[in-house]
Amino acid sequence: QVQVVESGGGLVQPGGSLRLSCAASGSIASINAMAWYRQVPGKQRELVAAIAISDSSTNYADSVKGRFTIARNNANNMVYLQMNSLKPEDTAVYFCKANAVYRNYWGRGTQVTVSS
Repeated sequence: QVQVVESGGGLVQPGGSLRLSCAASGSIASINAMAWYRQVPGKQRELVAAIAISDSSTNYADSVKGRFTIARNNANNMVYLQMNSLKPEDTAVYFCKANAVYRNYWGRGTQVTVSS
């Protein structure tokens, strides 16, 4: 089993920055990738960014390229999402996902609101 807990959401003005954190615990060795998703009411959950554990390769949604950065810290089993130049359309609940060998594990999400 893997437990995933997000933190760092909040209210920010357009153009501002936030850093989300994701803490993974439990069967860490089974995880091969970590990812951030986001969801707004009435829409499907969408991939924002992902990072592979083996080589730290990353991929991003086109809508966040150049503004968001995903990074990991193996020493404390954390994954971060640095979000810069935030726009109102980035408003969503952000979820962290751990891709493990036999299944995926989701956190409960953290709300990010971009508004003046």
